[in-house]
Amino acid sequence: MFSHSASTAVNLALNLLLLFSLITWALIFAKGWLQWQLRQQNDAFTRAFWQASDLTAAERSAQNARGTLAELARHGFATLRQLDQRANLAAAGDRQMVMERGLSQQVRKSQHKLESGLMLLASIGSTAPFVGLFGTVWGIMNAMEGIAQTGAAGLEVVAGPVGEALLATALGIAAAIPAVLAYNYGVRVTRLSVAEMERFAHDFMALACHADAQGR
Repeated sequence: MFSHSASTAVNLALNLLLLFSLITWALIFAKGWLQWQLRQQNDAFTRAFWQASDLTAAERSAQNARGTLAELARHGFATLRQLDQRANLAAAGDRQMVMERGLSQQVRKSQHKLESGLMLLASIGSTAPFVGLFGTVWGIMNAMEGIAQTGAAGLEVVAGPVGEALLATALGIAAAIPAVLAYNYGVRVTRLSVAEMERFAHDFMALACHADAQGR
């Protein structure tokens, strides 16, 4: 795909960096779209949940909603039904502890989904510069070998091969920068989402315990 004058190793490095760049931008757009959707879904569900007249109406709003908070609410209501029926070992034990355990497990499950793709971005951000450096070093080695064989060391002889070799380093940096920025931003957004889910879980548990104390 790149210059035929470059060595096979340099071309492989350049093509690999191009693949890294394509994967990075695909993940950026995919996760950006997902995060925007989740924000809209969570905002809509939060309004519907807290405007509900009672827990039964709140559960209906959770059944018809999408997003991480709606999934958390559905899991919470399912745990409440298990506690009322004591149908299995998962519902055994103190009511508050069972609720905390169930909601915490759902938060962790949603967190793992939100973190998908971040490790790949981190890997690309950390390895792309080294792939580019490898292509540069290999290209310069080939250029020096060609100069030694021909015995000519003029600028017109050196500039082409060395320029192609340095292109690998430039592409490595160009692929790494957006990957690192996207990773850092993704980690921050994931932490904020997890904090939001933990706040909702705390409020849900307090609401459920209060309703239970009043006989729900």
